[in-house]
Amino acid sequence: MDEYQVIESKSPVFYDKYERKAELQHQTHYCPGCGHGVVHKLIAEAIADMGVQDRTILVTPVGCSVFAYYYFDMGNVQAAHGRAPAVATAVKRSNPESIVIGYQGDGDLAAIGTAEIVHAANRGEKITIFFVNNAIYGMTGGQLAPTTLVGQFSTTSPWGRRPSNEGYPLRMAELLATLEAPVYIERVALCDNKNIMKARKAVRKALELQRDGAGFSFIEILSPCPTIWKMTPQEARKWIEEKMLAVFPLGVFRDRKLAPMADGVPQTTVTKLLGLDKPLEVVTRPMAVKDSQPDLTVKIAGFGGQGVLLLGQILAEMGMREGREVSWLPSYGPEMRSGSAHCHVCLSKERVGSPVIEHPDVLIAMNEPSLHKFSKMVEAHGTILYNNHKLPAGLPPCEAKIYCVPASEIADGLGTTKATNMVMLGALLELTHTLPRETALALLKAKVRNVKLLDVDCQAIDAGMACLRKQLGSSTDAHAHDGELAPCS
Repeated sequence: MDEYQVIESKSPVFYDKYERKAELQHQTHYCPGCGHGVVHKLIAEAIADMGVQDRTILVTPVGCSVFAYYYFDMGNVQAAHGRAPAVATAVKRSNPESIVIGYQGDGDLAAIGTAEIVHAANRGEKITIFFVNNAIYGMTGGQLAPTTLVGQFSTTSPWGRRPSNEGYPLRMAELLATLEAPVYIERVALCDNKNIMKARKAVRKALELQRDGAGFSFIEILSPCPTIWKMTPQEARKWIEEKMLAVFPLGVFRDRKLAPMADGVPQTTVTKLLGLDKPLEVVTRPMAVKDSQPDLTVKIAGFGGQGVLLLGQILAEMGMREGREVSWLPSYGPEMRSGSAHCHVCLSKERVGSPVIEHPDVLIAMNEPSLHKFSKMVEAHGTILYNNHKLPAGLPPCEAKIYCVPASEIADGLGTTKATNMVMLGALLELTHTLPRETALALLKAKVRNVKLLDVDCQAIDAGMACLRKQLGSSTDAHAHDGELAPCS
C-alpha cells in the first residue's frame, strides 16, 4: 500500500518569519477563531496564483489588521484611521500598473472612513477594497460600530443597540451599489467551508478585475470575532449564520465591467497635467557650490493675510530650483484674515527627515504675538527678523540675535503692504546667503502676473536686503536681551 504524506506549506506571499516579536515568529497576533487569518490566506493565495506579488501594494489603516505589514511580503503602506481609500487612490494613480488593495474593518471603513470609501467608489478608482465586517470595534475593546446589529450589546451600548438612540446598522455593500462607478460589489461570509469557498472566488475575481484594468471593486466579508463577542470560535461562526445574514444578506450587488468613464473632457494623465511630459529647465550648479551652502531651517509666523504661508512656499521653491532638498509645513487657524498662521521651511543638502522644526535657525516674526510666542525656540546661534522699528517691552530674554526690520512700513512706502513678506525675504537672503537674489526674482517673474505688483515685489526684496545690509555693517555682538540691533531708517 502506497504511503501518502501530507505537506502543509505557507503561501510565498507571506514572510517566512513574522518578526513583530522576538518570540512566536511563526504565528500572527490574531485571536483564535478570528476571521482575519482566513481572509489573509485567501488574498495571499489569489496573489500567488496570479503572479502579481511583486507589483501588489497593501494599504492598511488602524484596526486589528494594523500589523499586516509584518505578514505580507509585498508593498505595504500604513494609512491613518479610515483613510486607506484615499491613500490607495494616491498609490494607484502614481503607480497605475500596480495592484492596490485596501484592507479595512467596519469601525475603520464605515465610521471615520465613510467619506473616504464613498468618494473613492464614486470616482471609480481602480482599487480593490476588502471590508472585514464583524459588527464591532475589535481592537479597542468592543465599542458599538456602524454595523453593530440592533439589540447587540457592546461596551458603548450596554442595553443593546437601539435605533432610537444609535440608529440602524449601515449596509455598506448596498450603499455603494447605489453609485454609478463601481464595477464589482459582493458580500460573502466566513461562517462555514462552503461560504469560505465563495469568499475565495470573490476575492480572486475582484483582484483579477483590477489586474485587467477594470474600476472600483469592493468585497464585504462577514467575519467572526470570538474574543469580543465572548463566544467560542464555533459559536461565533454560527452567530454569523443565524444573526448577521438576516441583516447583511449575501450576494452580488454589482457586477459589470465599465469602459473608461467619458465626461466630455479629453483624457490626460497626472504626468501631462504637471507638465512632466516635457523637458524641464533645470538650474544646475557645481557640486562644490551646492555643498558650500549651509542647511537652513526657517519658521515664519504672523497673522493671516501677511503672506506668511506664501513666503514659506517661495522659499521652498527657491530651494528646489537651487537643487536643495526642501519641505514646507503650514499651520493656520480657520480665519482667512487676522488669525494666527505660521509655517516651517527646511532647506537641506540631504533628504529632510521631518518637516517639523523645533529650534529654527531663523525666525521671521511678522508681528509682536509671534515674537513673544516663538522667540525662545530659536537656536542659540540663530537669528530673529522682527517686523518693526524696535523690540516690544517685556520680551523675555533669548540667546538669538534680533534684527528689527520695519517691513510693513517699507512695503507701504513702495505702494502696497502686500509686499511686506518680500521685504522680509530680502532681509533673509542678505542674512543667510543660502539662496541667491536672482533665483527669487526669476521665481517671482514666473508666478506674478500683475506687472505693477511684480515690480513692487522686486523692489521690496532689494529694500529688505539693503535694510539688513545696513544693520550688518553696524551691528555688534550684542544679543537680543541686551537691546535690539540698529533698526533701519
